[in-house]
Amino acid sequence: MEALLNQTMLMLEGAEITLSLFSITLALSLPLGFFAALLRISKIAPIRWIMEFYVWLMRGTPLMLQLLFVYFALPMVGILLPSLAAALLAFVLNYAAYFAEIFRSGISAVPKGQYEAAKALGMTTSQTMRLVILPQVIKITLPPISNETINLVKDTSLIYILAMNDILRVARTIVQREFDMTPFAIAAVFYLVMTFVLTWVFKKLEAYFNKNNA
Repeated sequence: MEALLNQTMLMLEGAEITLSLFSITLALSLPLGFFAALLRISKIAPIRWIMEFYVWLMRGTPLMLQLLFVYFALPMVGILLPSLAAALLAFVLNYAAYFAEIFRSGISAVPKGQYEAAKALGMTTSQTMRLVILPQVIKITLPPISNETINLVKDTSLIYILAMNDILRVARTIVQREFDMTPFAIAAVFYLVMTFVLTWVFKKLEAYFNKNNA
């Protein structure tokens, strides 16, 4: 029992890094993704092409490759980042691209008549987006955003390649040292709890927006 408690305490230290990476990535990539979505549908062609290339690049290459590029390639041009900052940069750029496509699809799904009706009522562009379009976009995009957020929980395990002591790397270290598979079970419980909580939160949000935008 004492060994299990000690293992759990070590795992919690790794969980702090995992939670930090997850929460900061989500907090930054969601608004960045929404802004990128607006640029993706811009009427200015060069801006639209640049954002299309960015989304294509981020979605078309593995996140692990992007992590390795940020961590090892940037120092070659004089940009030195701590491990957590390098991981955050790669994760935020990657997930912002996925969220950008989700938001773009959500914005495109709103009928054009909604824009015309808001304009007829004398609303400004910002008022139309905030009061008419955005609530509908949130309702449409919540399910895919939920899926990507749960993927983010699992993708945080990729930072072991940067030698960061996240929960999975701590678990593997204990297993190799003590020849005990229990830490892997503890890590699995941690990820399952996180995904359960996130699933519950998004279900509540979907119910709320379905009720208020029926």
